[in-house]
Amino acid sequence: MEKSFKNLIKSDYPYICGAKLLVAVSGGVDSVVLAHLCHSAKLDFAIAHCNFNLRAEESDGDEKFVVDLADSFEVEVFTESFDTIAYAENHGISVQMAARDLRYEWFSELSSSIQFDYTLTAHHANDNLETFLINLIRGTGPEGLTGIKKERNEIVRPLLPYTRSEIENFARKKNYKWREDSSNSLDKYMRNKIRHQIVPVMEELNPQLLDSFAKTQAHLQESMDLVEDYISLLYPKLVQKDSYGYSIDIVFLKKVPNQKQILYQLLKSFGFTEWNDVYDLMEAQTGKMVLSDTHRLIKDREKLLLTEHNDKTSKKEYKLGKEEELVMIPEMGTFHISEVEKIDQVSKTCIYVPERKLQFPLTIRKWKKGDFFHPFGMKGKKKLSDFFKDEKFSLPEKEHTWILCSGEDIVWIINHRADNRFAVEKSDSRILKICIT
Repeated sequence: MEKSFKNLIKSDYPYICGAKLLVAVSGGVDSVVLAHLCHSAKLDFAIAHCNFNLRAEESDGDEKFVVDLADSFEVEVFTESFDTIAYAENHGISVQMAARDLRYEWFSELSSSIQFDYTLTAHHANDNLETFLINLIRGTGPEGLTGIKKERNEIVRPLLPYTRSEIENFARKKNYKWREDSSNSLDKYMRNKIRHQIVPVMEELNPQLLDSFAKTQAHLQESMDLVEDYISLLYPKLVQKDSYGYSIDIVFLKKVPNQKQILYQLLKSFGFTEWNDVYDLMEAQTGKMVLSDTHRLIKDREKLLLTEHNDKTSKKEYKLGKEEELVMIPEMGTFHISEVEKIDQVSKTCIYVPERKLQFPLTIRKWKKGDFFHPFGMKGKKKLSDFFKDEKFSLPEKEHTWILCSGEDIVWIINHRADNRFAVEKSDSRILKICIT
């Protein structure tokens, strides 16, 4: 297995040969073998161990074992202790999911702070099959059936081609020591129940189960690659990046087949779970929306608008002083204020106002319900909500509209319309030009 592992690294993972690696070691046979193989291959690695405090003294024994193992290799070791049960209760998730989240968050923090290039985990072929079955039982999209990826971001899993029995036989042949996790024998966890009760029956029906599964999974991955290639071709015609997020062209979407699968592929990364509601938005009234924990999908005429739904800028205000020539505002851009002798070409990004009509400091804020202004070139006043309706603003466009005020009066709906009350008159000698870039 040592020779096979070295050849695998050279052929499939050549980028880790000269990299700085973090190897996740629980103390179980799989991760212990991975550490030994990395040491045998003369890779540059340190060891990371998570103590989840789920098995009292046994957990502490695992930690001591891993520290001793690292000492035998003369490599650096990092350990972290977690209150996994409290984390699970606070986040409303299972203990297994809590352990997974805590583990990968810590690996990411370690990699970032100490600058490891990759983190290696000891997932193997049996883990892959069990994950497939768990996803199948719970319900999943096609990507959930492609199993554990051999690499994802900075996480690398070089033992995926090997079975549990191959790893255990190698460890026994080499007389390696490892720790047995007593919880692995308990069937109260879904993975253990699948491992002990379902997989043996499947292997009885097909002794070459793992080989057959690997081939099936390869076919599934090829199909997923084809889907992603198809989405990549459609994407430029279907999706547009906007200042507030993304818009999806419903008219174009309706012209192509498999609309539901296309929407799923486009939106699967944004946390949506009510997929029938997402699909129904194509025929819904303007203004209808579906929420995930982080994003909104909004129907707006012939488009679906994807935005983050936590707008933290709505209550922010900024001030423009009389003597300030340049002011940078993070949510918008840079304001330039200068005195000019005459009005040049007017645009949406610039206005000209007489200094005598302004009350400094000027205020920049989001619009709010009840705001009104006197549209430039028109008589009388108009509510901003009516202006937005006439101009066919989408909900995100309304939410991302800022106004420039002098006292309580609106001077400019920024990048859209100036207020007639602040128009320059022939008698005005001091004219200010206010632009945003």
